[in-house]
Amino acid sequence: MSTTRRDFLKIAAASAIGGGLQIGFDLPARAEVRDTLITDAPFAPNAFLRVDRAGKVTFVSPMIEMGQGTYTSLPMLIAEELEIDVDKMAIEHSPPDDKVYANPLIGLQMTGGSTSIRAMFVPLRRAGATARVMLETAAAQQWNVDPSTCRGKNGAVVHVPSGRKLGYGKLAEAAAKLPVPEKVALKTPADFKLVGTPHRRLDLVGKIDGSAKFGIDTRLPGMKFAVLAISPAFGGKLAAVDEAKAMAVPGVSQVIRLPDAVAVVASHTWAAKQGLAAAAPQWDLGPNGKLTTADVVAQLATVSEQQGAVARHDGDASKAIASAARKVEARYEQPFLAHAAMEPMNCTVHLTKEGCDIWVGTQIPGVTQAVLMQVTGLPREKVRIHNHLLGGGFGRRLEFDGTVRAVQVARQVNGPVQLIYTREEDLQHDMYRPYYYDRVSAGLDAKGNLVGWSHRIAGSSIFARSFPTIIKNGVDPDAVESVVNLPYGLNDIHVEWVAQEPPGIPTTFWRGVGVTRGTFVVESFMDELAAAAQQDPLAFRVALLDKNPRAKAVLQLAAQRSGWGKRLPAGQGRGIALCIGFGSFIAQVVQVRVDKDGAVAATNVWCAVDCGIQVNPDTIRAQMESGIVFGLSAALHGEITLKDGRVEQTNFGDYRVLRINETPRIDVTLVKSSETPGGIGEPGTSGVMPALTNAIFAATGKRIRKLPVGAQAAQGDVHGAPMNVQQESTNA
Repeated sequence: MSTTRRDFLKIAAASAIGGGLQIGFDLPARAEVRDTLITDAPFAPNAFLRVDRAGKVTFVSPMIEMGQGTYTSLPMLIAEELEIDVDKMAIEHSPPDDKVYANPLIGLQMTGGSTSIRAMFVPLRRAGATARVMLETAAAQQWNVDPSTCRGKNGAVVHVPSGRKLGYGKLAEAAAKLPVPEKVALKTPADFKLVGTPHRRLDLVGKIDGSAKFGIDTRLPGMKFAVLAISPAFGGKLAAVDEAKAMAVPGVSQVIRLPDAVAVVASHTWAAKQGLAAAAPQWDLGPNGKLTTADVVAQLATVSEQQGAVARHDGDASKAIASAARKVEARYEQPFLAHAAMEPMNCTVHLTKEGCDIWVGTQIPGVTQAVLMQVTGLPREKVRIHNHLLGGGFGRRLEFDGTVRAVQVARQVNGPVQLIYTREEDLQHDMYRPYYYDRVSAGLDAKGNLVGWSHRIAGSSIFARSFPTIIKNGVDPDAVESVVNLPYGLNDIHVEWVAQEPPGIPTTFWRGVGVTRGTFVVESFMDELAAAAQQDPLAFRVALLDKNPRAKAVLQLAAQRSGWGKRLPAGQGRGIALCIGFGSFIAQVVQVRVDKDGAVAATNVWCAVDCGIQVNPDTIRAQMESGIVFGLSAALHGEITLKDGRVEQTNFGDYRVLRINETPRIDVTLVKSSETPGGIGEPGTSGVMPALTNAIFAATGKRIRKLPVGAQAAQGDVHGAPMNVQQESTNA
């Protein structure tokens, strides 16, 4: 009943993508659509839309909505080319199908990596344009006129010379009989009517009135509820459980033992929780029963002194630093982080000999189906994934561990059962963002110019466990992101990567992935270099960005919006940071207030964004605001720690999220651009972390090199090489 990462890759390769990534923008053939969609709509020219006889247009979204706004921005792309009112479109989740609904940038049916707009900007516009052209052709044939005289407009085809008009619904059956054109002309950005304009969220009403359905909302006749306790130590096993006491709790129907866990099944969740408490499971904590955070850090610190795999080597960084007028070096640490999605992990399963139905919210429906085919031994058509809105993903729902556990439980339950992770189980058995340990050094010449950069990164490799073929020459590209592609002009740079896996601790992607961890170190160290050179942090960066005009522009814009350079009262400061990732350029300035006890409050954040062509500006602003709050929460409070092999944090009381009264004023400025669209779901998280710690330095003259900030602002972080820095930055 268990599925290894190796099994996952074999399944994904064999049944999902035919043995290799298929990256492209071709629309699925109509025959493939018929195999995937069960519908009475007469006109379904591709996998993404269909038109019924009443003219209703249904968009089948290849991406799942998890709060990022894809159920608004993606329909806008189709509506733009199809010439319909986007507010009248119906939206459905796509069924699991890694061939038809593969993310073109990834090769799997996956929502993540800030790819939704980047991947679908062309395919969805082409889908809409193809349908419109076929409807126009159908109308031209009915009127016996030249198709070039017919125009789709507001859900109907208009014959321009005569003014005759036929609704799309009346043309649907005739259009369905036409061949699908291989090529259609797409609008130029100058001709966009909808794309680029602010638009309200189409999923908003359902989320306000409660009609929107998340996985946890699933209710089926005769459904039971299960609550799970997993070994508190990673790699531990179930030793004993008091089944009799659990069964004595009213409503409890079963106690299910798994090798490393126990589940109690009941008629309602409260009974299941009470039964689990009565069961008082005992554990064999296994080989990691004494593991602490200090052990993990010590391992990372040790391997960081060893040579690693070379990720980038330009010029001669060692020579440049050795001959520099001044050498600057530091060490940075970033902790394990949990995803802490507001909707706890959950999955409902009804498993019979005839089939397996799964109700869940997942970022990878195709892979999940493929995994469950192996777990259950059932063919594809009998493993049915019913996907739902996600109450937060952030990378957690890229994993299928909770779904597999739900099937393990359901195998022993007669009828449907919903497995819910309590908040405590969710936090203590997450798959965490890795702990990272960086050693970085650089040289400054006599004029304070940057002349060399050497960087060694130690940490867990997510790709090595999930997509090992992506590892090239021993380097995990995610772990070195934002370092190997340093945005600043520099001739001599050396970057190394040392893989060190924490004992038994599962790690995975976290919102912002490698860009988040890399940006924190790069932008923190750039500030340290500016201070060592006795230069303004903004001016120091700008001087190195002549070959990166988009980066320079957002940096200067954010600074301008913040009033950079204006003196602030004592105890306040501003910090700046640049983030380039997912095809977008983002700069952020954070203003902080640090009181005499060292308590830090972020009062203002200014954010400048160049993400290329904007689809829905409202979504972009919302994602920046969301990312800023997410990033500040992590930088100020986020930390998963280990003691006696166990995660110490249990709920939002000790894994803090920024509260409303702590949230700063946020100003987001969007740069008009005709460049290819970039991603916006994740990069907003990345720049705010170093901007915050840089602001603390500006306010106090003390460096934060280890996250979270905690009480360090009062004492300063002693981690890293001592530096001669001004106690007051030039922008404080």
